[in-house]
Amino acid sequence: MVDAHRTFVIIGGGLAGAKAAETLRAEGFTGRVILIGDERDHPYERPPLSKGYLTGADERDGVFVHQPAWYAGADIELHLGQPAVRLDRADKAVLLGDGTRIHYDRLLLATGSEPRRLDIPGTGLAGVHHLRRLAHADRLRGVLGALGQENGHLVIAGAGWIGLEVAAAARTYGAEVTVIEPEPTPLHPVVGPELGTLFADLHREHGVRFHFGARLTEIAGEDGMVQCVRTDDGEEHPAHDVLAAIGAKPRTALAEAAGLELAEGPGGIAVDASLRTSDPDVFAAGDAAAQLHPRYDRRLRVEHWANALNGGPAAARAMLGREVSYDRVPYFFSDQYDVGLEYSGYAPPGSYDQVVCRGDVGKREFIAFWLRDNRVLAGLNVNVWDVTGAIQDLISSGVAVDPHALADPGVSLESLAG
Repeated sequence: MVDAHRTFVIIGGGLAGAKAAETLRAEGFTGRVILIGDERDHPYERPPLSKGYLTGADERDGVFVHQPAWYAGADIELHLGQPAVRLDRADKAVLLGDGTRIHYDRLLLATGSEPRRLDIPGTGLAGVHHLRRLAHADRLRGVLGALGQENGHLVIAGAGWIGLEVAAAARTYGAEVTVIEPEPTPLHPVVGPELGTLFADLHREHGVRFHFGARLTEIAGEDGMVQCVRTDDGEEHPAHDVLAAIGAKPRTALAEAAGLELAEGPGGIAVDASLRTSDPDVFAAGDAAAQLHPRYDRRLRVEHWANALNGGPAAARAMLGREVSYDRVPYFFSDQYDVGLEYSGYAPPGSYDQVVCRGDVGKREFIAFWLRDNRVLAGLNVNVWDVTGAIQDLISSGVAVDPHALADPGVSLESLAG
């Protein structure tokens, strides 16, 4: 039986919001729980959109966090397909697009992020795509299948994780793929030049063409359809469809209009270690939150599945008044062709002084470590499994390690963590 004396509202129908709702009930909260999502679909996970669901290996039903009946069973009130348009902090109320006004005692903003848009001529043509929502993936699956059947060309702007995963999916369908990237290697801001070439080689082996050191300047077409793209170095590439995969930006408009503090640098809604915003009754989690991270003593905004999976429950516990210090090591995973990988930690360019590998890089069965002063900042395991815990322990411990021992597969990672 729901006790209506307290109402917790969650804005955001993704993984963070759904897991927060689940956690509130699991932790014994008996008040009203209201989840608001601007998509009509029930809350779902986003990794399959560029992986198994996009390739056709997984069914659509597999993307959902819970089955629809679970929400009624857990007394979670859903407002789907209905955007929150205003947050009234003085009256502690959320206004929906249809005029509905919902009171809250505590509020969680799990509004996520949205794709960055190409600011060039031609983006209004049919055949220009983004991949962030389930509806995008539904459409893109059909596009990739048609391109494969017709030997069509897909141009991808951006060689980040989404760009590379879609490139792999497109080649699985048989489409021709060209990736245009301003950096000198794929994934340059994440894995640096040391490992970026490995991913370029992987995709070239599967027929992907790269054009590095260039940006799109125009998408040209005829009769409303894409025909080619042009880059700032004067090149032209044939294209039937274009995917903009140039990153995402946090959805902060609601928070900003309500006067909540935003974070400089990473962007996003500024939150403390307990995921509380500048308003003590408002919390934020997932892509939209820029957390003052206890482990790194700086604000981080992490746009990955694990942060939504773990951050939503952490915020829920904080909403309930529990002591929370959300200090998880950042983590994400990717699948491309026959290569699976997991990345743990935080090592942006300029933060490390060496990269150490153990295993066989040539066979793409190895672990790479980013170090500073012999301390592990991040680790990437490629086709090597059941080591994520040990890698994260090394990162968390902060102990200095012998790089030669770190590179030796005969030395257990557990022994190095101390």
